[in-house]
Amino acid sequence: MPAAGSFYSLLAVAVLALHGLFILWVVFGAFVTHSRPILRLLHIGSLVWGILTELLPWPCPLTLLENWFEAKVGVEPYQGGFLLHYFNKLIYPNISQTALTVAAYWRVL
Repeated sequence: MPAAGSFYSLLAVAVLALHGLFILWVVFGAFVTHSRPILRLLHIGSLVWGILTELLPWPCPLTLLENWFEAKVGVEPYQGGFLLHYFNKLIYPNISQTALTVAAYWRVL
């Protein structure tokens, strides 16, 4: 079973990378689509899909697929959305109040 586990783990990582690329496409795709009408339509559709999946309780198919692969490997799938799971620690790091106060003090000096 280790070979199957490694295969599913590889697929989970591939879906994670695809998910990240899709988010980059949604956020920055307008810079690529300036004079390309077909790409512009694809980007608008992706943008609408990205907004709707964030605002409505729709599950993202890539999140479901990644969680399914992780469950096959034996990893506990995360709860919630992709952005919350992967970017929450980046946006809200676990830093003590004292460390933030000292850093702010030294920054002001």
